[in-house]
Amino acid sequence: AYPSLYEGIGFPILEAMACGIPVITSNISSMPEVAGNATLLIDPYKVEALAEALRQLLTGESLRAELAQRGYSQVARFTWASAAAELTTVYQHLLSQ
Repeated sequence: AYPSLYEGIGFPILEAMACGIPVITSNISSMPEVAGNATLLIDPYKVEALAEALRQLLTGESLRAELAQRGYSQVARFTWASAAAELTTVYQHLLSQ
């Protein structure tokens, strides 16, 4: 679980997903964008939400497997090549104005 209150980019959750570990993380900051549909998103200010997400992962073998698979797909989007392509697109857009 990574219930961060602030995060520039969620490297810890990306690293966990790359290792096939299902992730619980915050529904604030950059976490939803980084996580995509590959994690359980919780309100980090609500302990009950974290407890329920932990219960779901501990008791849900199929959920763990599904999140692990989604995690592999999600983390594959975060490559240097994709970052360079996105940055190039931004620069091209700015230069065309």
